[in-house]
Amino acid sequence: EIAVEKQAFLSGDYYPYITYDCYSSSPRDGGVRHKVIDLKDGKWDLIELPNITAEQVKRYYTQTQGRGYDWWGMLGIAFGIQQKRSRYFCSEWCFNLIKNGDEGWRFSPNHLAAIFRRGAKSDYSARS
Repeated sequence: EIAVEKQAFLSGDYYPYITYDCYSSSPRDGGVRHKVIDLKDGKWDLIELPNITAEQVKRYYTQTQGRGYDWWGMLGIAFGIQQKRSRYFCSEWCFNLIKNGDEGWRFSPNHLAAIFRRGAKSDYSARS
């Protein structure tokens, strides 16, 4: 999941209202998607990605929007099954965005977190 923090000030409010636009490929949502998710519920491990901008995330999302979820590719991590280039599983989509490449099919979500957690010092992803 790639989360882009958004801040808004509600009328008369001195403190920002923070939401997160989240981008990924989800089996529940049928593939590549964008949605607002409550990241304060404790279910998320957030890793700062200082070299990724909100514009990069939105651009990659626009390029891949509507692509299906890659069940075979996800299984391929464990069983060596060939991935489908026209579809993405969650960590594959995120890695391809972050590295501007197409090698994300090699990494599980845990591998991806381990790779990018090194040196992370904050609790957020991309910022707009």
